[in-house]
Amino acid sequence: MPFDKDNHTPLYAIGDLQGCLDSLKQLVKRLPPGAGLRFVGDLVNRGPESLGTLRAVQALGTRARALLGNHDIHLLAVAAGVRKKGRSDTMDDILAANDRATLVDWLRRRPLAMREDGFLLVHAGVLPQWTASQVMDLAQEVEEQLQGPNWQGFLADIFGNAADRWHNDLQGIERHRVVVNALTRLRFCTADGVMDLATKEGLGGAPDGFLPWFDVPGRLTSDVTVVAGHWSTLGLLMRPNLMLLDTGCVWGGRLTAAPLVTGPVARTPVQVQCPQYRDPLN
Repeated sequence: MPFDKDNHTPLYAIGDLQGCLDSLKQLVKRLPPGAGLRFVGDLVNRGPESLGTLRAVQALGTRARALLGNHDIHLLAVAAGVRKKGRSDTMDDILAANDRATLVDWLRRRPLAMREDGFLLVHAGVLPQWTASQVMDLAQEVEEQLQGPNWQGFLADIFGNAADRWHNDLQGIERHRVVVNALTRLRFCTADGVMDLATKEGLGGAPDGFLPWFDVPGRLTSDVTVVAGHWSTLGLLMRPNLMLLDTGCVWGGRLTAAPLVTGPVARTPVQVQCPQYRDPLN
């Protein structure tokens, strides 16, 4: 059972924040004092307080660890000047902040995957042919690029839906594009791991020939419990080897935390109701 080493309370994984600072504050009050926190990515964007949320998570120090989600990587690319803002972005407060450089530097040093005993944490999903150890190795390859001196150039080349399938012989930026797409954007894929990167609907919206990534037969990470977010139209999904925690906070859903404990029955989620900041139909 993963524990926070300082106070021996269970660790809690928390779903996508997307700039919903008030909801984060309410949720933390409902958790054991000083509990360790693991954020599954998308700290910022779409919600009303991206700057405050980013500062709040950073201020938690060693109590918290946060993954990079697709919105966080998008922010890094915009801050680097290699990607344009979208019309629904809410990142201007970060871009104009006097501590912008410090926050961007902190954010680009977040991981794309984490291991906590028998748990594997990613933002979106994992391809069926990857083991948990391989996920960690591939994530580290991308992390080294983001933390390196040419991180802006790396971000200029990392985006693209064409990088939708894995081959063991992939090299360089093509390899890294597939890793980033899988770990931060994946919802549906085929049995052999070809990703659909356009569909955002729930389980009933699977394109012909595609499955939710976690339902692919023979998935090699089925021996660990994968914890992820990203899929707000799916909502909370708890299985013995799966915890999906994006419950649509920014869309007027809930913000969810779940303890990283061994027994699935004991993984009772803690949730707070959130105001609707964005219309999911627009």
